[in-house]
Amino acid sequence: MTIPLFTQQFPKDSAAFQQFVSTSVRHCLQEDMGNGDLTAELIDAAKMAEATIIARESAVICGIDWVNACFKQLDTHAQLVWHVAEGETLLPNQTLCEIKGNARAMLSAERTALNFLQTLSATATVTRQYVKAIEGLSTLILDTRKTIPGLRLAQKYAVTVGGGYNQRLALYDGILIKENHIMTAGSIHAALDAAFKLNKTTSIQIEVENINQLKEALAAGAKSILLDNFNLDQLREAVSENQGRAILEASGNVNLLTIRAIAETGVNRISIGSLTKHIHAIDLSMRVKMN
Repeated sequence: MTIPLFTQQFPKDSAAFQQFVSTSVRHCLQEDMGNGDLTAELIDAAKMAEATIIARESAVICGIDWVNACFKQLDTHAQLVWHVAEGETLLPNQTLCEIKGNARAMLSAERTALNFLQTLSATATVTRQYVKAIEGLSTLILDTRKTIPGLRLAQKYAVTVGGGYNQRLALYDGILIKENHIMTAGSIHAALDAAFKLNKTTSIQIEVENINQLKEALAAGAKSILLDNFNLDQLREAVSENQGRAILEASGNVNLLTIRAIAETGVNRISIGSLTKHIHAIDLSMRVKMN
């Protein structure tokens, strides 16, 4: 089964990707500035400035396109020179970017630009840690829909920069039958039958909470099954029962201490909500000097 990726719907070099970035940046600048930056009015409107963005801690950088858009939407003549590439691991006190442009615009764009960079880099950094933790195994690391409101697709992109994969991007992107859906439909069989009858060209996954439910899902023709909060013994039993018939995805009680043991049970995928919801923003700073 093909795993949906942010980059499949918005290829990195496509106009659609740039439009997505531009739109999200415009909304965030509007949120911050409203009718104008009152403090920036202290600066001569014609004054030019230079600035550097510096990393204060080690991280995986992510969000360069968002930063570029923040400065260029307020100053189309702004010049940004990056000394690192997207996905590169940074060192503390490393200079990431040099900026030249209008001083007012630069100061107005600063916080929004750093917000994007520190948040997306945090997601990419945590994802890379999980990917490295299961290095050498075939299991894939996936995100979830537990994202910061308004930053869903940006964080999904950051997960791919960190080496992970995307669970469905949103409710429109795939069918995931959970406990409440099963309860409402009446049974696992009924819920899956209804999903198959929709004839949608999208993924269909069902969540199960024990081995008996797994057996029922397999008997009903499930090809992708989410194993919710299974312990290691239950995961091994699920893999044995499955015999490769469906893609098995483990979820729940996953952290950097448990991830490798979970992957070693033989599950195909592990989804981790903390990639996007428990992140610690990367420490960055921007220093300005006047021309």
